[in-house]
Amino acid sequence: MCGIVGIVGVRPVAERLVDALKRLEYRGYDSAGVATVHDGRLDRRRAEGKLFNLEARLAGEPLAGNSGIAHTRWATHGVPNEANAHPHFSGGVAVVHNGIIENFAEIRNELIASGAVFASQTDTEVVAQLISANLKAGMSPRAAVRAMLKRVTGAYALAILFESDPDTIFAARSGPPLAIGYGDTEMYLGSDAIALAPFTSQVAYLVDGDWAVITRTGAEIMDFDGNPVQRIRQQSTASAYVVIDKGNHRHFMEKEIYEQPEAISHTLGHYIDFAESRIRPVAGIDFTNLASVAISACGTAYLAGLTSKYWFERYARLPVEIDVASEFRYREVPLVANSAALFISQSGETADTLASLRYCREAGLKIGAVVNVRESTIARESDAIFPILAGPEIGVASTKAFTSQLTVLASLAIAAGRQRGTITPEREKALVGHLAEMPRVMSAVLNRIQPKMEMLARDLSKFKDVLYLGRGTSFPIAMEGALKLKEISYIHAEGYAAGELKHGPIALIDENMPVIVIAPHDRFFEKTVSNMQEVAARGGRIILITDEAGAAATDLPTMATIVLPDVDEAIQPMIFALPIQLLAYHTAVFMGTDVDQPRNLAKSVTVE
Repeated sequence: MCGIVGIVGVRPVAERLVDALKRLEYRGYDSAGVATVHDGRLDRRRAEGKLFNLEARLAGEPLAGNSGIAHTRWATHGVPNEANAHPHFSGGVAVVHNGIIENFAEIRNELIASGAVFASQTDTEVVAQLISANLKAGMSPRAAVRAMLKRVTGAYALAILFESDPDTIFAARSGPPLAIGYGDTEMYLGSDAIALAPFTSQVAYLVDGDWAVITRTGAEIMDFDGNPVQRIRQQSTASAYVVIDKGNHRHFMEKEIYEQPEAISHTLGHYIDFAESRIRPVAGIDFTNLASVAISACGTAYLAGLTSKYWFERYARLPVEIDVASEFRYREVPLVANSAALFISQSGETADTLASLRYCREAGLKIGAVVNVRESTIARESDAIFPILAGPEIGVASTKAFTSQLTVLASLAIAAGRQRGTITPEREKALVGHLAEMPRVMSAVLNRIQPKMEMLARDLSKFKDVLYLGRGTSFPIAMEGALKLKEISYIHAEGYAAGELKHGPIALIDENMPVIVIAPHDRFFEKTVSNMQEVAARGGRIILITDEAGAAATDLPTMATIVLPDVDEAIQPMIFALPIQLLAYHTAVFMGTDVDQPRNLAKSVTVE
């Protein structure tokens, strides 16, 4: 994931900025750049590839200046080359950016119509061009930034430097994290505290909607409407020698839950051509004439695959055979030659999944790997690698890897539908538009529901058994909710298809059985409400997770109702995964379990 660093200082910053970027290399990147202001002039150095290329460039062409911003980029809009690398310049403005500007195409077209000339393919450049246009209209730098923030939509972390105001860095956050570091005669900005560790241990974390004006002597932080706000300055636990830090979170799992909007941004950037509103061509597997797809995985990855079955069959009309890898590898599946197989694994080293892959390889199937580690064994033994680009996931209970896997699989299903002619270009464009909304919607959901999930967790921790119900893609999300709860809180939980309630689980329903119902207002909603009525009639305690339309359409008594925004069915699984993650996390915290390393579990299962 992209990294941002900024320094407003009293001595040269270019080398220090690059050193700080090195501590963010774990986030992943494919180009890098740095910009400074010196003698009233902005200048920059950028390079494709790793940071040693940027260092070599700076060695031959040094940058002077005591204020600057720097960036490592995962390509989203535009290929990874020097022209698309950050910082981007326009009319005395330099910008670096993490995230996705959803309405960049609209703004870009407006600016081009008014005479602007763009030098890159990125969404980020519209931020620089928009601020520059505001300056030309007579606005001050502060007013120009505020007007820009009111114009753009999406998930973003921004650092902005003005040629006319070399002693100030402007910052803004809506989704991806940003931390301000406090020094004696200098101030700092970074994607997380690790980048700032050699400079200061005093940091304040911006929250969504914040923007800040940072000078050598301090920072003025405001909310989206421009009202001054205070953010607690705290002692960072990051060390210059620590690779990954929890930041202002209690556990890695919590940090990774809140990293999902940013992680999803990078996943989307790899698979979506935002300028054309379409999925990029898929290399390695041609879905056009396939007879079927076999999918196999373990644990949470299996549930991502189970969710994708609905997508492949609906959007691509492609039959899917799916099983957990430990069963798939032994049950001698009769495989059709004109088929492909997808294997899903965060680590890419899962033993059962690898054995299943080799079984399919022997049968002559084309193999695709949906993995987080491109150099893993599963990736190396596959014909096509579909990276999820989630970044390091430390918590054993998967969160951001799960939603990133879902995002990749949704993209592949849409691409398969296009290849097979089962969705129109207009439908593909609409689906891509919904995918592009996810980082913004996720960020809003996490901020909206967190307090309620924490309170609900206190009540849930009193029970010994919990039932989760869902229909359609909400069924595997129900199973994932149950898995998360039992693996980190040690409360027994089961996920069922809601239509199966009368076929056994209803016998368990009484006042001591909370039933968590995942019920967006989709084509299954009325049937799911019928199942809720069956639970209510038997004294079950209902926790309803629905959307605004669903909340308005039912008046059944509940233990709690969690209301999410109305979103398209295509992205409901990713959005509805958030409350089940938070509920499991806060329940485990309240019960005092080891959240990041639950008993008896390992992050990567490399033995049978």
